[in-house]
Parts: sequence; C-alpha cells; structure tokens
Amino acid sequence: MLQCPNCKSKDIGKIGSQQFYCWSCFIEMTVMGNKLTVHQVEADGSLSSLNDLFTEDQRKIN
Repeated sequence: MLQCPNCKSKDIGKIGSQQFYCWSCFIEMTVMGNKLTVHQVEADGSLSSLNDLFTEDQRKIN
C-alpha cells in the first residue's frame, strides 16, 4: 500500500494511471519506477515540486 512521504497517511486516492493524491495533506504524487515525485497543487492548478524536501529513501516505494 502506498504511504504519503509527507504526512505518512495511507488515505491516498488514485487520480491517474501512475498519479495519486493524499487526502490528508493535499499533495500529488507520481510513481516513476520505484520512486515518487511529489508536488504541491497551487491555487491556479499548477504544480510545484516538493522533491527537494525529501530524501531518496523517503520517496522510495517499498
């Protein structure tokens, strides 16, 4: 099961073939290989990368 690297919640919804959304902290995640790319959804609908806030291990899918 996928777990949010930000808040550790498992309340994750699928929004695309490899895209997920955390309903607890409102970030979007995309699976690329065995790692997540993490983004914040801005008010205008654009995405801002949050990858620099997490280590490679924190973004790794177990």
